[in-house]
Amino acid sequence: MSDLVARTGRHQQRYKAGCRLVAGCIPYKYTDSNVSGDENSGKIVEVLMINSPSGPGLLFPKGGWENDETVEEAAVREAIEEAGVRGDLMGFLGDYDFRSKTHQDEFSPEGLCRASMFALHVKEELESWPEQSTRSRTWLTISEAAGNCRHAWMRDALLHGFSKWLDKNMMSRGED
Repeated sequence: MSDLVARTGRHQQRYKAGCRLVAGCIPYKYTDSNVSGDENSGKIVEVLMINSPSGPGLLFPKGGWENDETVEEAAVREAIEEAGVRGDLMGFLGDYDFRSKTHQDEFSPEGLCRASMFALHVKEELESWPEQSTRSRTWLTISEAAGNCRHAWMRDALLHGFSKWLDKNMMSRGED
């Protein structure tokens, strides 16, 4: 059993202009694509997605940004709680607006949310984590992940935010 405990409840939840503020990340790692024996085949980027206990499709870890933490701390916490991974936040991918059908409340009666998304370079996969009884994790290529994304806004964060961030950072380091 994990010593880590997921935060629950809404008493510390942040809101701004009728929007629930959310933090999340796209966890990623580099894998060796040298399956053919070709030394120049390079590395492949894989992203980690999790299932949703409330329906089909896959998600990136995200959740409420609370009053006692920075948005970066919230994104890291959600990766640990929901996906059981630790790593380094490498870049801000953007803010993404969406409507939540399950999180309508007195502060956001229409369920409006704004997610601040980050790239998280995974350094450790935990053997146990707070939500492992309701979530499983899956490593996918970017194109596989795009095809399995449950929400359009997450697909946008992957294809436009993460992919552009990745291209920019690989070019700045001189990688292909």
